[in-house]
Amino acid sequence: MSAATSGYYFAPPSKWPVVGSTALLFMGAGGAMTMNQIQPFGWASLAIGFSILVYMLFGWFGQVIRESESGLYNDQVDGSFRWSMSWFIFSEVMFFAAFFGALYYARVFSVPWLADQDNALLWEGYSAVWPTVGPYLEKNTAYDFTAMGPWGVPLLNTILLLSSGVTLTWAHHALKAGHRGQLVAGLFATVALGFTFLGFQIYEYVHAYSELNLKLTSGVFGSTFFMLTGFHGFHVTLGAIMLTVILFRCMKGHFKPNHHFGFEAVAWYWHFVDVVWLGLFLFVYVFV
Repeated sequence: MSAATSGYYFAPPSKWPVVGSTALLFMGAGGAMTMNQIQPFGWASLAIGFSILVYMLFGWFGQVIRESESGLYNDQVDGSFRWSMSWFIFSEVMFFAAFFGALYYARVFSVPWLADQDNALLWEGYSAVWPTVGPYLEKNTAYDFTAMGPWGVPLLNTILLLSSGVTLTWAHHALKAGHRGQLVAGLFATVALGFTFLGFQIYEYVHAYSELNLKLTSGVFGSTFFMLTGFHGFHVTLGAIMLTVILFRCMKGHFKPNHHFGFEAVAWYWHFVDVVWLGLFLFVYVFV
């Protein structure tokens, strides 16, 4: 029997977890030293850690790709991968749910409480109007800001991400049908749309800081705005990089119509990113 059908595949002992831990050690130490202005050791440690991390990612993922392409992963291993990715995405859902929950709590409970009769003496004249910087900063005009409107760049980014979900689904159907040309075209369009989204988000941040005075220091609204959109942008960056890797693999002829979980895992992640953005667009931009 072949390795793909003789039983569950157990990977041999690997150096990559130790390499990854070393990268995180250097990056953590470098981050701590940088924040405490211990230079040049801080930046040097960060650079070393990041370099080791890149080396680990290329090596570890390359090993997994070689194992997959050599037929070592049977249906049982495939099922394990699917459960693992499902739980990972669930953890990501809970991650964003925490930040959405913080936004909801601040807007629906904290702000009205700060303006009620019990707090009137403490925060005299504070009005419970959202968005707000909070009662402590409200009387300081340096913290006045304008909320980002939904119908400019945010709406355009929504169209871009939803379109990328369509092109990714097109690529998936092409893969299952064995149409390699459409597969590559759909993936290329998805990657292009994803990086275009990131470009517009960078423009949006520059606009928020330079023209709207909307910053991380803009009270509770500024912190929740940048935490939610920033972490989402980070996830889009990771997703776009993973899609780029999948694109190169498809161009090399990887994946089969009936065996392509590597493609599906990234597709699941990208669709999750799309759904999170819809929530952001509605509750951070539209219903301000």
